Amino acid sequence: MQALNLEAKVTLFSSKKTLNIRGKLMDISQPLVMGILNVTPDSFYDGGRHSSGEMMQARIELLLEEGADIIDIGGYSSRPGASAIDQEEEQQRVLRAVDAVRSISEEVVISIDTFRSPVAHAALDNGAHMINDISGGQLDPLMFDTVAKWKVPYVLMHMKGNPQNMTQHTNYEHLITEISAFFVNRIAMLKEKGIPDIILDPGFGFAKTITQNYELLRNLDYFQLLQCPLLVGLSRKSMIYKSLNCTADEALNGTTALNTIALMNGASILRVHDVKAAKEAIKCFRLTYP
Repeated sequence: MQALNLEAKVTLFSSKKTLNIRGKLMDISQPLVMGILNVTPDSFYDGGRHSSGEMMQARIELLLEEGADIIDIGGYSSRPGASAIDQEEEQQRVLRAVDAVRSISEEVVISIDTFRSPVAHAALDNGAHMINDISGGQLDPLMFDTVAKWKVPYVLMHMKGNPQNMTQHTNYEHLITEISAFFVNRIAMLKEKGIPDIILDPGFGFAKTITQNYELLRNLDYFQLLQCPLLVGLSRKSMIYKSLNCTADEALNGTTALNTIALMNGASILRVHDVKAAKEAIKCFRLTYP
């Protein structure tokens, strides 16, 4: 694998080039940017910053102005050790944000960051377009059925445990092969239910140590063997700011550096807080590897 150049790897391990977004095809042959809209009071970087109506609207307008292809709405903080909230509270937060996005733009694709099928169903019924599930269907056995019913793209992320205890589940005999086996098993389940648009997220920071996160990034291209688009969420995470002895607020340069490595290793979607910086990284990447 290491001996192959970038062009050869892309050709050899080609994956889907489009996503079906409610009957419209979204081109993912070139990398896209998923902008983060957290409407939680306790997310690790921007908790509480976008809770009020005016702050939420300003955030949405900034994401769109900077060129976000997808807006990912999260109403449940998944940072390590975050407090659990009930389904009703999460759903209220998410639906309010969906309405806010749709009132500003009918064109942008709306993703819902949830592991609860009732929240996913309510958001899709209200106009959302895809589901981003940190648990890969493990925390709600009805999630796959919900996605199948709506026939929307599904982000399948790897995590062990849950946000409250995942830091206790970082033991792996073989990190890359164990994550791959997880994906193979879940992809088969999704395809059996007729879900064609599956996006893989290896889950940086979810039940992985800092060292394991860098091993995962170094071997990201391995997952192209599964022939599904890859989503990477590295933005301002502790693997960056702890390694650089800085804060999450100071971790943009590190984020851009690691996003560039992710692009070189096959990432199709960058999930970020800072859309402009990610767009610029993609532009430079494409100029280097047209």
